[in-house]
Parts: sequence; structure tokens; C-alpha cells
Amino acid sequence: MIDTHCHLEQQIFDEDRKDLITQLRMKMSAVITDASDPHYYDVTFDMVDKNRGFLFAVAGIHPEYIGTFSDAEVNEAVNKLKENRHRLVGVGETGLDYAYIQDESQREQQRRLFLRFINLGKELSMPIVVHLRNGRDEADVFDDAFKILRTNNAHRVHLHMFGCRRLVEEAIGLGYYISTNAIVLHSKTYQKVVRDTPLERLMLETDAPWLHPTLDRDKRNDPTHVREVAEKIAEIKRITVEEVIDTTTRNAVEFYDLKLRGE
Repeated sequence: MIDTHCHLEQQIFDEDRKDLITQLRMKMSAVITDASDPHYYDVTFDMVDKNRGFLFAVAGIHPEYIGTFSDAEVNEAVNKLKENRHRLVGVGETGLDYAYIQDESQREQQRRLFLRFINLGKELSMPIVVHLRNGRDEADVFDDAFKILRTNNAHRVHLHMFGCRRLVEEAIGLGYYISTNAIVLHSKTYQKVVRDTPLERLMLETDAPWLHPTLDRDKRNDPTHVREVAEKIAEIKRITVEEVIDTTTRNAVEFYDLKLRGE
């Protein structure tokens, strides 16, 4: 199994991160951790250096942080990612978040930052990890994001926790991959996304430490719970859990060009 999207750099893992990674090594093929805040880049790079061939990293700036970092700080973050490209297998997460950001001028800033990371992915010849979340107004984050992705010829796109059923067919046509997490245990919308996505384009994720399978906000999630996601996908698609694990693992290795330990 491979968890293609979690956040092991988060402070909630500080006390037992080393022990957790030891446990994960016994149960999983690999883990991809996502540093979406420049403050956590160094912690993430250190984890990668200590766990070569098992722990891999993507890094970027989450769209909810728009306005948090100055232009100079964004430039510094981008330059740091370029300097540490050998520690990365992807760029992100990036994208648009209209739930956290309602102001149109800030949403436009998000779109510009999104484009910058699309272009960084191209420059580094790496996939991009895309976060999309709608707000409660009439603006549609999915339509806006897909327009940006299409217009700028983005490729090797990983739609993390993708929940827009009406755009699944287009996403597949564009060559994108989709991952789902424990929300699929509870949401009919996400279940339909999984149903409509070919297994050959699906990957597993947890988004840990958030989104514990119980959806109890007081419980810390971790990458081992990716198995429950695989079990739910198997149920939806009426296939074996082993087939889900084998195919999604292969998808992740090929999409991210992972060089696993022992290979």
C-alpha cells in the first residue's frame, strides 16, 4: 500500500514521528508526505533523507495560505524547492480553496499562485498535487481550476481528495489521477467519484493527521488507515482488496516515478 497524500511534518507527529515511520515501514510500500507550508520544508526534507526509498515528499504552498506569505517569501519558497528538487517527487499541494477564501481579490491571488506552481511542476518535470474546495457562494472552484489547468497545458496532475463527480470523465480524458481518503467511507458523492473513476487512475491517501476514518476531529489519523480506504474502494467496485492495493500501488509508483527501497 502507498499513502500518496499525508502530512507527517505536522507538529502532532513530533513526539512519535520516528516510531510511527518504523511501524509504517512494516506495513506499507511507501508514503508520500506533503509539506504545504514553507515553515515545514526542512522537517520534511530531513524525513526524506533519513528514509530514502520509503518516504517521499511533495511540497508547495496550500491555497488557504494566500496572503500569509509576502511575494518575497513565496519567491524564497519556490527557490528552496528548486534547490531541493532531488528531495521531491512532486510539487504541491497547490490549487484553489474558495471555502477558506471568499474575497475575490484574494481568490485571484490564489489563481496566480496556482499557475506559478503549475509552471514550477513543468520546470522541474514533476507532477503537481491539486487541492480544490468549493465555498458556499456561486463561484465554482472546479470550473475555475480546470480552466487554468487546461489553458496552461498542465500534465501529470494528481487531484487530491477530488469530489466533483461531473468532471471525473474530463479529468480522466486529460490524463489526471484521482485519490480519495476516508471521506469515501461516509460520503455518497465521493463514493460516486470512486465508482466512476477507472481503477487504473485511482490512488489511495489519508490526508493524515486529519480525516480519521471515524471523522472524529479529536482522533489523529495516520497512513495505516489507508487500508480502510482500499477496502471501501473494493466494496464500491466489487473487486478484491488485493486488486485495489496492487493497482493503486502500481499507479502511485508509475505516476510519481518512485524509486522504492530494494529496487
